[in-house]
Amino acid sequence: MNTPLLTVYGIPNCDTVKKARSWLAEHGLAYQFHDFKKQGVPAGLLPDWIESPGWEMLLNRKGTTWRKLDEATRLAVVDAASATALMLAQPSVIKRPVVVWPGQHITVGFNAENFAAHAAALAQKA
Repeated sequence: MNTPLLTVYGIPNCDTVKKARSWLAEHGLAYQFHDFKKQGVPAGLLPDWIESPGWEMLLNRKGTTWRKLDEATRLAVVDAASATALMLAQPSVIKRPVVVWPGQHITVGFNAENFAAHAAALAQKA
C-alpha cells in the first residue's frame, strides 16, 4: 500500500468501522487507524469535526453508550459545547468511523457510495 492519505478514527471492534476498513483495503487505499479506546479522542481535531459535518451528525444517539446515559446527561447535550464535553468524556458516543480524507474533508459513518466518490476524487488528483 501507499503512504496513508487518510485517517480512520473509531473503535476496532465496531462493525461499521470494520466495514469501512475492509472497503478501504479492498480498494487499495492506504490509511492510518486511530483507536479511540487506546488513543482517545483527538481534542485538537474535535472542533473541526463539530463544525463539519456538525455535532448532531457526530453524536450517535442510537448507540448503546447513548442509551446507557442517564436522562439528565442526554438532555444536557444541546449545543456544540455540551456535545464536545460528552464526546471527550465518552468517546463511544461518537458515530463511527470518522474519516479525515485528504484536504481535511470529514465523513462520519460508512457509506460505500460516499467512500467511492472520495476514492474517485483521490484518483483524479493522483
